[in-house]
Amino acid sequence: MMSAKPVRRSIAVILGGGLALAGSWPLGAVSPAQAQSGRASWYASGQRTASGERFNPNGLTAAHRSLPFGTRVRVTNQANGRSVVVRINDRGPFAGGRVIDLARGSARAIGISGTARVALAVVD
Repeated sequence: MMSAKPVRRSIAVILGGGLALAGSWPLGAVSPAQAQSGRASWYASGQRTASGERFNPNGLTAAHRSLPFGTRVRVTNQANGRSVVVRINDRGPFAGGRVIDLARGSARAIGISGTARVALAVVD
């Protein structure tokens, strides 16, 4: 049986701090531009998100500075290995040193009660 040749796509992504990445990666793979790690925090207050939808503190949603609304991201708590897939529907975090703000429900799902070191990967 013939093996399929991987489909590749070219992307260019502008990251925070003036860093830009460009290249070609197989479809379905996590590119360097789609993977991050750093500190996460959580929030449970607010009426509307930056995307315009009603904020649900118990939802599996999150705020990210630059990922498009609707992007699904696997967030892994590096202290315990637990992970959750969240949907980006808000902007933030606005506290320094954070890469993502999780809704309370998302944070509880992976055992975060304050801040924690996490790994992020965009899910296709």
